[in-house]
Amino acid sequence: MPKIIRSLAALAVSALVLSACVPMAMFASGSGAGYSGLRQDWGTYVSSKNVNALCISPKLRFVIWEFEGKFGKRIVMNSGYRNAFHNSAAGGADNSYHTKCMAADFYIPGVPKDQLIAFAMQLDGVGGVGCYPGRNFIHVDVRDRPRGYRKPVTFSGC
Repeated sequence: MPKIIRSLAALAVSALVLSACVPMAMFASGSGAGYSGLRQDWGTYVSSKNVNALCISPKLRFVIWEFEGKFGKRIVMNSGYRNAFHNSAAGGADNSYHTKCMAADFYIPGVPKDQLIAFAMQLDGVGGVGCYPGRNFIHVDVRDRPRGYRKPVTFSGC
């Protein structure tokens, strides 16, 4: 009998531990006026048919889930993976993290950009944050932070 109880206890503990791994993003909403007319690419809302949401590194996917879990809404990606030609046409840097599946430009309908920036600055997984005056989206990448950086590298108006 004690063996059965130990097995059940181990099963219960395992279930509790695994349930903590379920991202809160699973409960994020993708409904409302801010999502009207948007399409999805590989389960991610995108702002146009030119946005490629297929190539997202696991680390970037976890960062995106953190945003969706925090704000309770799904992100809308303005730019994801870019091949070299698309990156050049978009004015991206030669070594852009977009070409490495490690960056996304996005917004969340109804969430002010300053709140997105503030949250990005708190996340350990975020290596770089870009802010564009007059635009509703932010850039987030998952580069390794330089030695001694406690916050992400910031650029373009942050």
